Amino acid sequence: MSKQKLIIDTDPGIDDAMAIHYAFAHDALDLIGLTTIFGNVFVEQATRNALWLTDQAGRAIPVSEGAATPITITPNAPSHYVHGDEGFGDMPAMRPTRSADPRPAHIFLADTIRAYPGEVILCPIGPLTNIARLLDHDPAIAALVKKVVIMGGAVDCPGNVTAFAEANIWNDPHAADSVFAAPWDMELIGLDVTSQISCDADDFSSIAREAPDIGGFLEQISLFYIGFYHSIIGRHVCLMHDPSAVISITDETAFEYENIPLEVICSGDRIGATIRSQQKRRPVKVAKAVDAMTVREIFLDICKQSDKIKKQSDKRQPGHA
Repeated sequence: MSKQKLIIDTDPGIDDAMAIHYAFAHDALDLIGLTTIFGNVFVEQATRNALWLTDQAGRAIPVSEGAATPITITPNAPSHYVHGDEGFGDMPAMRPTRSADPRPAHIFLADTIRAYPGEVILCPIGPLTNIARLLDHDPAIAALVKKVVIMGGAVDCPGNVTAFAEANIWNDPHAADSVFAAPWDMELIGLDVTSQISCDADDFSSIAREAPDIGGFLEQISLFYIGFYHSIIGRHVCLMHDPSAVISITDETAFEYENIPLEVICSGDRIGATIRSQQKRRPVKVAKAVDAMTVREIFLDICKQSDKIKKQSDKRQPGHA
């Protein structure tokens, strides 16, 4: 059975790293590229971290740097208090072995999607600036993407950076609104469901026991993330925002959806709010309910395989003895 081609647009970020390693370890996914964006960290940090994650997984896939700032608004500060100064909790800046693809992210996306028309799922798990730039650069691309699966938004629940707004949408509301207005198949995995999905320290310890290399890294960075969530929700867990978006691709039946046309408020006190649109827009499949325990178990089961999958990948590399 052929694997599903996937590109993740990302601002790594602790839960981004979890999502990316899940995608590398899953035998139904073919992660063919990463594009980077500002958000959890500055874009240069995001690119460095994404390259290092590909090194760690033994996968020399392209990493293409994207936007450093939003389309219109003044940039918000990176979420260092959530993800650490360098993006991976208390860990120091990583040193990848490779350089980024020379193409800007929106060009890389256009080239790659056109090389595999109708085959690529695009999964943005950061602000949507690169995706809006892709649409501006190549408006016809919407018909060539298999679907877009977005981690972001808070449709019928409170936001996580303001009472109204989820962080990815809030960081570039104008970009998000243009993405929601585009005529492509789109799914939204937002706070309506991701706020229900969590893992604790014992969960990450169980991954580390089975996969000491990659799982040990995930356990190490999770401690900072769990500490942040303990400080704001009083529970010793972390919410699994970004991994849930990728898990929705491999295990869609764990989620229940409602088709809702969406738009984003781009100014005023409610800036960044994702709301039902009265405009004539193509409905988005918005995840409204989730089997949170199943999603958690899927994440743990797949990530426990990560070291084994890396070893298999290493054996396929040219020149391996």
